[in-house]
Amino acid sequence: MVQYNFKKITVVPNGKDFIDIILSRTQRQTPTVVHKGYAISRLRQFYMRKVKYTQQNFHEKLSTIIDEFPRLGDIHPFYGDLLHVLYNKDHYKLALGQINTARNLISKIAKDYVKLLKYGDSLYRCKSLKVAALGRMCTVIKRIGPSLAYLEQIRQHMARLPSIDPNTRTILICGYPNVGKSSFMNKITRADVDVQPYAFTTKSLFVGHTDYKYLRYQVIDTPGILDRPFEDRNIIEMCSITALAHLRAAVLFFLDISGSCGYSIAQQAALFHSIKSLFMNKPLILVCNKTDLQPLDRLSEEEMKLVMEMKAEAMKTVMGQGGEPSNEEGLLLTMSTLTEDGVIAVKNAACEKLLNQRVELKMKSKKINDCLNRFHVAIPKPRDQKERPPCIPQAVLEAKAKQAAEHDKRKTEKDLEDENGGAGVYSANLRKNYILANDEWKEDILPEILDGHNVYDFIDPDILLRLEELEREEGLRQAEEEDTEFEMDGNELSPEEQEALAAIRKKKSLLIQQHRIKKSTAESRPTVPRKFDKDREFTTKRMGRQLSHMGLDPSLAINRVRSRSRGRKRERSVDRGDNDGGEAMDMDVDRPNKMLRVRSRSLSISRSRSRSRPPSEVVPGEGFKDSAQKVKAHKLAKKSVKKRNKDARRGEADRVIPTLKPKHLFSGKRSIGKTQRR
Repeated sequence: MVQYNFKKITVVPNGKDFIDIILSRTQRQTPTVVHKGYAISRLRQFYMRKVKYTQQNFHEKLSTIIDEFPRLGDIHPFYGDLLHVLYNKDHYKLALGQINTARNLISKIAKDYVKLLKYGDSLYRCKSLKVAALGRMCTVIKRIGPSLAYLEQIRQHMARLPSIDPNTRTILICGYPNVGKSSFMNKITRADVDVQPYAFTTKSLFVGHTDYKYLRYQVIDTPGILDRPFEDRNIIEMCSITALAHLRAAVLFFLDISGSCGYSIAQQAALFHSIKSLFMNKPLILVCNKTDLQPLDRLSEEEMKLVMEMKAEAMKTVMGQGGEPSNEEGLLLTMSTLTEDGVIAVKNAACEKLLNQRVELKMKSKKINDCLNRFHVAIPKPRDQKERPPCIPQAVLEAKAKQAAEHDKRKTEKDLEDENGGAGVYSANLRKNYILANDEWKEDILPEILDGHNVYDFIDPDILLRLEELEREEGLRQAEEEDTEFEMDGNELSPEEQEALAAIRKKKSLLIQQHRIKKSTAESRPTVPRKFDKDREFTTKRMGRQLSHMGLDPSLAINRVRSRSRGRKRERSVDRGDNDGGEAMDMDVDRPNKMLRVRSRSLSISRSRSRSRPPSEVVPGEGFKDSAQKVKAHKLAKKSVKKRNKDARRGEADRVIPTLKPKHLFSGKRSIGKTQRR
């Protein structure tokens, strides 16, 4: 778990914004109306409240800045030295000290002016003291403006620092610039560090994470270090030195044995000996990178001697941890990040060394005694000389045999593809399944093949002449087919079929003509009412005759058409027409026709007009059982929002105009000059 999260530090405003925030809050949160007719005690209390409130806000803001920024003496030494390297702890402490001094000065100013306000004898004097108090507070804030700007820049930079946990399992990668540190980190973690063919591509600490034996390991990529005096190293190199000095981690010192990084093995050995004091009490592994360009066994005698000297120094660190001097395994490893040869072996060796060291330290600590007292390992004693071998169920043996058989099965093309780079990289060998008299012929260079035949076997010098003959023959055949094409003359048909064919053709031509006429006059053709349709082409009688002729019952279709016709009367519903039914049934037969017509028209209007649905009516799909349940649900909904609506009062974030017509602008005599405000 990361202990320090610098991303949560509050933003530090500059001097001008700081003053605007505090004064605007004072104006909004304290009373603003006062008259000279008030009692002097009320006037004093009014202005004392403003001074105290302003001082309280300044104190809270400045205290937040002081408390949220880390104190270099209270945090982990790694972070303390890292902040000192990046920001210079003297400047950092000086800026925070100025903020603390400003907070004390503002408190002292408020205390003095509140004491003076207790003896104010008029509205003018109280107001002048208030203005002086707030002015002096703002002056103090203006003087610490550079410190606020400096702390804001530090906050922004600290928010971009990587989240490094100094107490977790850590692997530290160090060495000269451009020796392959970032490439190795990209291979074993999910980090994406920029890799370029020039020195000092990595300018700060980068963090990635990897897994080994179900444990999470933190991998830190450090910037390159040059072999020069401590005082001459820049900030980028000092970040690496700080990580090496304070983090309890497994160290991977990278060597470029090919010399392509621009530094010889002698220079890299000199760097190793100059910083070897930082490797004490840490698992150390020398990693010879770029073996694809220069294998380790091809080095010269001098270079090999330098490498062996570094290995001997690494052996001393193992002995310093209490290891055996004969255990030289894993101190010097080779790999190539380009071909990924040995990358996983280096990672596993570093994780294993670090894990063993952490376990040994825990076993040597005093806390292990408390844990050992709780454990008891029971070893059963043999009661007789009879052997009791372990009993393995038959199902388990069969499962193991099946698993071994699957392991030894023939490799498929998919397995070969996964082993040789995956899709897009692996190319299947199609020749290995050729059935030939001699298997050695499978890898022979094949001639040009088209449709399974050798192209050279079909080269003919007279190919153009034969092509012309084929085209000529094709033309003759097409002409014969056109002559013999079938046409319906009507000579081969019987008299009845000829009559039917003539009727079909006539009907087809009539339909085409009608369609063309309708299409040409579609836009200009008016809609003719049914009563002017003298032809009566489409009627229910005609439809009934046609359906009866086809052997179908026309009654259902005719009733459906009549029910959908435009002129049908609106039927009275059972629930809406009961009120009018009695009056309609009680009409007097002896009334005049005019009265009957008026009465029937009013009834039809009242029937056709739609009524609004009452709130308690249940509509299918709403999810209510009956109207009582719906009414109860609406009441509960209104009751639940009543409290929220009641609490929605005006707050400081609402955009309001406190006073539409301020009294100091609309009262008294107008002075000489502007007359736009009357």
